[in-house]
Amino acid sequence: MSEKSISDTEVAHRLADAARAAILPFFRQADLGTENKLSEGFDPVTIADRAAEEAMRTLLAELRPLDGIHGEEFPPVESKSGRTWVLDPIDGTRGFISGTPTWGVLIALSEDQGPVLGVIDQPYIQERFTGGAGVGEVTGPQGTTALKVRKTSSLDQAILFSTFPEVGTADEEQAFRRVARQVQLTRYGMDCYAYALLAAGQADLVIEAGLNAYDIQAPIAVIEAAGGIVTNWEGGPVHEGGRALAAATPELHAAAMKLLQAKD
Repeated sequence: MSEKSISDTEVAHRLADAARAAILPFFRQADLGTENKLSEGFDPVTIADRAAEEAMRTLLAELRPLDGIHGEEFPPVESKSGRTWVLDPIDGTRGFISGTPTWGVLIALSEDQGPVLGVIDQPYIQERFTGGAGVGEVTGPQGTTALKVRKTSSLDQAILFSTFPEVGTADEEQAFRRVARQVQLTRYGMDCYAYALLAAGQADLVIEAGLNAYDIQAPIAVIEAAGGIVTNWEGGPVHEGGRALAAATPELHAAAMKLLQAKD
């Protein structure tokens, strides 16, 4: 199949299919080996992470040979087209090695101003959230549904997600706590699935810090396609990583950002 005969959205889905096939044989296997990428702290990587990224890179070499690749596990491939595929083969490896189904495969197609297409795929429960190129939908066990954020406008009615109770530095954690004290419900440990649930209208806010580009680019595209907002804590672009604030509505975004920037 020629490069021009397959759409970017179809490429993204084929990448997600390849990653699913590479990852699922390793999920919930008792003998799964884990390496720690840090000398201090814990940043795990498994054979499943690497197998999935290799599978996606192989497909991209065939389907989009001029595009760049920025992935978590292997060195970047320089773009000759001005476009780059941003890949996180398993976002939430801690969840993966713990057996929870809240990890996911993140795939984004990025141009100069950020992502124009994103996929959040959860292979085990077979849910795929797609945003960009005129598409905003989730496909899974309940069929295909359009993505649409909730209309929550008040913090006291909002559901907030974050991966860890400890968000970034001590000051960043304190800022997060100011928001968490105001919301209706705070939940932890969801990794990329939190962003998917926001896009699907099940949650209202996600607040994170210390992100890399491959952690946030696919969620940006998916949430924006659903009508939501994703910025850094100052309201600027966050596609290169850092501190992310995702919100269902402008009102929630403004209220959360004000608290994140406040001084105790």
